[in-house]
Amino acid sequence: MNIFRTLHSSILFLFAVVVVSIVTLVHINVSNIVAQQSRAQQQSHSPALQLIVEQLMQPLHISQTLAKAKELKDLMQDPVHSEEQIFATLKRLNQEFSLNFFIASEISRIQYDSQGDKIELTEEKVDWYFRYKAQPEIAMADIGQWQNPQFYIDLKIYDDAGNFLGVFGVGKSLNAFTQVFNEYKKTYGYDFIFVDQDKNITLTSDPELLIKGVTFKNLTDLPWFQSLEPEQQQGSLNNLLLQIKGQEALIAELKIAPFDWTLYIITPLQSRQTEISQGFIISVVTLLVVIFGLFLLIYNLLYYFKKDIQKIKQIDILTELANRSNITLKFEELMYDKQSVSLVLIDIDNFRPINETHGRKAGDIVLRQVAKMLQHDIRGRDILGRWGGEEFILLMPDTGPHEAVELCKTLCEKLAAMTITTGTTSIQVTASFGVSYTATPRTMSEVISAADDALFSAKRDGRNMVRKQLIESE
Repeated sequence: MNIFRTLHSSILFLFAVVVVSIVTLVHINVSNIVAQQSRAQQQSHSPALQLIVEQLMQPLHISQTLAKAKELKDLMQDPVHSEEQIFATLKRLNQEFSLNFFIASEISRIQYDSQGDKIELTEEKVDWYFRYKAQPEIAMADIGQWQNPQFYIDLKIYDDAGNFLGVFGVGKSLNAFTQVFNEYKKTYGYDFIFVDQDKNITLTSDPELLIKGVTFKNLTDLPWFQSLEPEQQQGSLNNLLLQIKGQEALIAELKIAPFDWTLYIITPLQSRQTEISQGFIISVVTLLVVIFGLFLLIYNLLYYFKKDIQKIKQIDILTELANRSNITLKFEELMYDKQSVSLVLIDIDNFRPINETHGRKAGDIVLRQVAKMLQHDIRGRDILGRWGGEEFILLMPDTGPHEAVELCKTLCEKLAAMTITTGTTSIQVTASFGVSYTATPRTMSEVISAADDALFSAKRDGRNMVRKQLIESE
């Protein structure tokens, strides 16, 4: 509940900042008449933010979300046998989002797209793949497929072991952008120019600047840019008043961080607008940048709160204990705080015969009852979770290995004394305990390995007992 209160307070604070910023700028910089013109100017520029969100950020968010799906990684891990399913999935995504999707597989060296086409990944045919693969970036925006230019967002995909599986991408035809830009230009009267980090013009509402063949136009080739002083060309173009095609025009500059692009909004000024003071123009552009910055801030705030909520919700459905990823996170937090910890693996003895004799429903009841008993009898600072199957994991912060063994012996005895009723059947269960310990920050896999060796010893020596295995370097 506290996290929601914090989120609510943060949004209210940011909203208050927006309101105060608008009121202050209007009060200080403009008269009533200029204030009316400021609102009109703001109304004409605000759709630019909506354009960025709908046309650029939305495909990015869609691709980032889909790239996390287990289904996608499973398909990319075995593309040869999953080819039919790959095409079916890409086609479904195309229908759902009205975007073009593709998978470029490192394993099969084939690119599959939502139109049902396959392209061999060779440097002669698909040079972008090998250029992108060699780059350190995880995500990249680019323009490709010159016969029908597309705006692409490409994301590198890795399996759980960190092996590179290939690239998942989403594409949108430049013709779609052109139609949207034309509508905006017709309605609001200004041009858009999107440029990449090399000042190549990637997207624009000016048909004369569209990509021709395989060649990008460059911002430095435009006459109005060449008319700038060298120091102006190297710096920000925000708030500049220039002569463009015989008309006075104001340039607004916005950075689009996810793509490392820059958006220039070129607004022709009528004769009455040119008489507005420079201070008024700066106020309008500043207001636009403030709103855009606060929008990104709110977006990132919601994103990180969502991640925190997801961490809180990481529980095992059957036992209502922390699941593997949650326990891993808790262990990493203990290591970050440089706390010593005893780690215990608990495995229910002879669990498979319970399932085979009494059924899986009875097995689930046993798991829930054992989890309930362990949770009730551990100390308040201990952290219990389900590691998988019939195996539980226990983190005991600030607890030495000898103390942990004694505590586990008590748990072992109580567990052996339990009688679990599953309907008409009573079941006695026991468990084996493997204890390991670390007093210095280590990887979880290293500590788990020692606990697993101790658990194996407990099983080998007859089960229903506690064994300890310390890490050799300690």
